[in-house]
Amino acid sequence: MELSSLGLGTYLGPSSDAADASYTEAASTFFKAGGTVFDTAANYRGGRSERALGAAFKAFPRGDFFVSTKAGYIPMPEAADPDEGPRAWFHRVFEGPGILSPDDLVDGCHALTPKYLGYQLDVSRTALGLETLDLFHLHNPEQQLTHLGPEAFYAMIGRAFEACEGFVAAGKIRAYGVATWNGFRVPPGQEGHLDLSRLLAAATSVGGRQHHFRWIQLPLNLAMPEAFLAPTQVLDGTAMTPLAAAQACGLSVQTSASIMQARILRQLPDGFAEALGLETPAQAALQFTRSCPGVTTALCGMGQVAHVAENAAVMALPKLDPIALESLFG
Repeated sequence: MELSSLGLGTYLGPSSDAADASYTEAASTFFKAGGTVFDTAANYRGGRSERALGAAFKAFPRGDFFVSTKAGYIPMPEAADPDEGPRAWFHRVFEGPGILSPDDLVDGCHALTPKYLGYQLDVSRTALGLETLDLFHLHNPEQQLTHLGPEAFYAMIGRAFEACEGFVAAGKIRAYGVATWNGFRVPPGQEGHLDLSRLLAAATSVGGRQHHFRWIQLPLNLAMPEAFLAPTQVLDGTAMTPLAAAQACGLSVQTSASIMQARILRQLPDGFAEALGLETPAQAALQFTRSCPGVTTALCGMGQVAHVAENAAVMALPKLDPIALESLFG
């Protein structure tokens, strides 16, 4: 299966039946337009985004689409019992069954313990209606880095990766990765920096040379170009950008925030889209991100059919030349 250069994201939107139906329709329209990549997370819209995609997937041949999801944040669904508060809900769902204790949480909302990852993966598989998921990300693992310190953090990552290798062996996922926000964008020495070489070493230590740590996800857009421009990673003594480092390591890349939740569109100069031969600012922003060397799929939230119709047209275009991309930044 060929992965589309754009992927449908599911982060934004209200937790409502109408939004669910809109996402399901948008996913179906995107698939018919040639889109094959769909991205979600356990905590997106309290789990409703996974279920909305699952409703669409019922009509898709399984071998014709790729889905990634994430676990790390504790999803807070709409309470069935209005008298049940968050603490009682946590005890009923996690603490009582022995899945998580309050001591496992970082910042009161984030956990990457093997038992929790296994629990959440099974919830996601059920919501998506799929026996095997293509990609399972650890969601913003850098949130735990400051809390744990580097040595304890990478030891925790090793245990999480070991669990993910077990999920692969059990047929529950095909590959795993890390979906980040600041981790790969900030330079070494800055709070939250993730060292790709140490992540790969952790994967190799638990999975051998044939480990299944195959993907990373990070933001990339015209206002946040660090993945394309900033040498934040060091491999064998050579500083390089996150995209170049991923290419050197044989990793595939999903980019998030490709239009920065539409905020980037208001910052583009007049005539920018037309100068690239495109009709709308959204198309121009997506064309930049999908064209950066090393990007496998640029993700963009598309919860409405109208957004799909506008954005999917970019997939048929040739990508921009790397020199032209660099010229945008002088």
